[in-house]
Amino acid sequence: MDLILQAAIIGILTGGVYALMASGLTLTFGVMEIINIGQGALVILGAYLIYVLEQKLHLDLFVGLLITMPLMFGFGLLIEWAFVRPLKRDRIMLSILVTFGVALVIEGLLGLIFTTDLVRLQAWYTTASFQVAGFYLSYIYVFGFLLSVVLLAALYFLIYRTKFGASLRALMENRTAAQLIGIPVERVSAITFGIGVALTAAGGMAFGATNSFNPGSSYDLISRLLVIIVLGGMGSLGGALIASVLMLVIEDVTAVIWSPIWSTTVFFIVLVIVLLVRPQGLFGQVAGRKQ
Repeated sequence: MDLILQAAIIGILTGGVYALMASGLTLTFGVMEIINIGQGALVILGAYLIYVLEQKLHLDLFVGLLITMPLMFGFGLLIEWAFVRPLKRDRIMLSILVTFGVALVIEGLLGLIFTTDLVRLQAWYTTASFQVAGFYLSYIYVFGFLLSVVLLAALYFLIYRTKFGASLRALMENRTAAQLIGIPVERVSAITFGIGVALTAAGGMAFGATNSFNPGSSYDLISRLLVIIVLGGMGSLGGALIASVLMLVIEDVTAVIWSPIWSTTVFFIVLVIVLLVRPQGLFGQVAGRKQ
């Protein structure tokens, strides 16, 4: 019973980190109708940037975010301007192809620079643990979860309590109407994409501190993130949060009571069952967004 409780707690903490990584993906879809297949590669890129700062400058992992998040925000603006903005028709389908191409380039460059050897971010809190309710819990899981809570709360405040957030939500409701009332659609879209990529820096740090990774780790990561946003409902931030926690708890508990081999399989079985009952996901809209 203690092992199941421990697995559930770790699933909740890890789910918060996955919600952070998925939030950028679901945000860009909700605002821009862009499916960023490169999100997983961007998370791994964020992890490698922190790795370089830790190895070369001996910066603390969390301090390194003060550098990597602005860098990734700028990189997101560049990707949006060069590859996403030119897409005027069939944006969903073309964005899959374009962002997949971006992911391949990122993976290739990371492989060229860092090789395919597995690495892991190191700090005192990545190996230290504390005792709670009779079992030990690593500090990094708690710190990563708290980081996710802070950033997701900041994202919520930005969306629902600022003028920019009002413009962003207007785009999510009706892109054409937002443009007609004077909202700078391209600028809001670019900033939104930049925010989504900036969040991958934080997600990459938390992921790299709890998992070994190499340039190819992005494939498993993007498959999980896509499952999360589809299960939660495309474009729903709240759905992404709940789906992240739900799926990670199910996966970790399955690994304990059944087998680690089946944990990932159950992850996708739950998705299929939910979509059979509710094709739009847990919090998705049945009807498409008005143009």
